[in-house]
Amino acid sequence: MLIRKVRYIHLLDRWLLAEIIAPLLFAVAAFTVLGLSIGVMFELARRLVDGLPISIALQLLLLNVPRFLVLSLPMSSLFATLFAYSKLSANSELKALHSVGISTIRLVVPALILSLSLTGLTLVLNDVIVPRANTQAELTLQKGLGRALATEQGKDITFNNFGRIYDSKTKTTSRGLRQLFYSRCFKKGEMIDVTLLDFSRTNYRQMWIAQRATWNESQAMWEFFNGQILTLNPNGSTTHVAFDQNFYPLNSGPLQVAKLPDDANNMTFSQAITAERIESEAGNVKAARKLRVRIQEKFTLPMACLVFGLIGSSLGARPGSRTSKSQGFGVSILLILGYYALSISFSSLGISGILPPLTAAWLPVLISLGFGGLLLYQVNR
Repeated sequence: MLIRKVRYIHLLDRWLLAEIIAPLLFAVAAFTVLGLSIGVMFELARRLVDGLPISIALQLLLLNVPRFLVLSLPMSSLFATLFAYSKLSANSELKALHSVGISTIRLVVPALILSLSLTGLTLVLNDVIVPRANTQAELTLQKGLGRALATEQGKDITFNNFGRIYDSKTKTTSRGLRQLFYSRCFKKGEMIDVTLLDFSRTNYRQMWIAQRATWNESQAMWEFFNGQILTLNPNGSTTHVAFDQNFYPLNSGPLQVAKLPDDANNMTFSQAITAERIESEAGNVKAARKLRVRIQEKFTLPMACLVFGLIGSSLGARPGSRTSKSQGFGVSILLILGYYALSISFSSLGISGILPPLTAAWLPVLISLGFGGLLLYQVNR
């Protein structure tokens, strides 16, 4: 008897998953192609007119697929579950299953399991594949345009170091920006075309300009080559010193920043943790707080698959629900816009410091899961 029951449940799950997977594959393809068309293809068409080889354009198109796949999977989860359960409800198949004692909660379990699987897939794509694909796409584009940037490890490196600033007049210190480090690019272990502004002493302004600079591990300082130092003194006079080689006491933050992507969305989880630590050690509170929010969003973005799977199946399982593919797309777009508007709003509150990063990132997920749970409870009554 138990074996028969297990087989019955197994067949039920397989049947429900088959009903969901077909519209899921359709939605993944449709949303991904739509995203590529709007976000990539028009730009590639312009590049082709400018002389970009077709082979490079095709490579760029393929490298951008993971980025849009991460966005399309949550949306497809919503569309597929909404359409599949709405179809079953319209055909009275859900009513027939209810008549033999199967609850709505039991019927949406396969959808939730599939959505949870999509959450895991999205997490892997977003943390492992997308950052590497985005970096490779940038290098491929620069190479295709005939630029020599493909060999650089970083460009336009900026590092702010905050700390205590000494006031020689009052003999006191206050917190503020101590140094601002800028390099045009980082190539083969060297910073090229470097500018450093020193604000560590009140009423003094010092500028270091050098052709290149390297991190000297033994001295734990930056070594500048072929440069000059301009100092603005409190009395208004200026001092100019040229040098072939000189040292400046600044931590290795610029070197670590140069090895990281510019955009936090292109960082892996470990890179984002490293970047947050660098900004925290440099005293850049706002940048560190923003990275903490982005780190949490590495997990909350994939969780949208589970959120949308719960909401879509709950809405679709309502008695008398009838949703065509076009209506499913329309409803999905509205729900998606609402969810991401909520997420962006809370994210901005976290970045501004009004909410803790953990709360700002996860509260939209919890609110949406609560909404989906309430819908499911009402349908199941």
